[in-house]
Amino acid sequence: MNIREKYEQFEAEHLSERASKTKFSKGRAVEEPKCEIRTDYQRDRDRILHSKSFRRLKHKTQVFLSPEGDHYRTRLTHTLEVSQISRTIARSLGLNEDLTEAIAMGHDLGHTPFGHTGERILNELCISGFKHNEQSLRVVDFLEIRNDKHGLNLTYEVRDGILNHPMEYKPSTLEGEIVNLSDRIAYINHDIDDASRANIIKPGQIPRQFLDNLGSTHGQRINTMILDVIKNSMDKDSISMSSEVAYLTRKLRDFLFENVYYNKVAKSEEEKATFILTKIYEYYSRNFDKLPKFYTDIYKENNFTKSEIIKDYIAGMTDRYAMKIFEDLYMPKPWRQ
Repeated sequence: MNIREKYEQFEAEHLSERASKTKFSKGRAVEEPKCEIRTDYQRDRDRILHSKSFRRLKHKTQVFLSPEGDHYRTRLTHTLEVSQISRTIARSLGLNEDLTEAIAMGHDLGHTPFGHTGERILNELCISGFKHNEQSLRVVDFLEIRNDKHGLNLTYEVRDGILNHPMEYKPSTLEGEIVNLSDRIAYINHDIDDASRANIIKPGQIPRQFLDNLGSTHGQRINTMILDVIKNSMDKDSISMSSEVAYLTRKLRDFLFENVYYNKVAKSEEEKATFILTKIYEYYSRNFDKLPKFYTDIYKENNFTKSEIIKDYIAGMTDRYAMKIFEDLYMPKPWRQ
């Protein structure tokens, strides 16, 4: 019995009967030899972690466009916080921590530059629309290259969790449900933290009902929500908060939309981001052959529209790369003799 087989046996003997056991995974689209030391879910996590798309998350905006401070969240730090929260809940409930971590690591790979502003712009510009969860799945299924082949060839359960991580979706595993909920717990709390640092949320502005019932600090609120999810989901067929904490969490999210996400200070650069991405999209719509060879080759070899390919290129950009491309395309260059 090798190391992987011992761990699969550990899953069978020690995880909850409701957990997704690696040995019973629905598998990969293309069958592969098993690893001697890692389960399939552990391999999926590692493939995501070593991907270019994952590394680019460190330069993609979470909420605040072009933040000047070093301590504001990016898509990468958000992803790591979702992973930590998800793993804590999964471990406490006896569910598959490796599957949960893999889903968490991959859930935002398809996010655009400039946060949800970029997502909105691409959804308006692209003929087929744009949703970041669908793009995340497209990244792991096709756009990432592994062993000179398109896609990471992840397991069904990880792919399902990535696609169904937004709050209005329903994953097929409890581990996917954990990430779905942990995503909300993470962004609600770290966006309060970032907005307070930016002085967008003023001292005393957060209503007392949230401070008194969820906690007065970042750590206390996260702890309250995590403990509530664990207590409310123990030995059940779904992952959820209690009705009281779910209500407070929903109302706290509404407070953020009103005071942060639609705040003119937080979105002061949104008009510029809209202009930049729109102009990049328009340029490549007129000059499709100017796209990098990687993308023009995809178009020649597959049944995708030009709009889809341009969308793939822009969605994969970091904030600073989008600004560089815009400058290269539209800003005059100094003339040198």
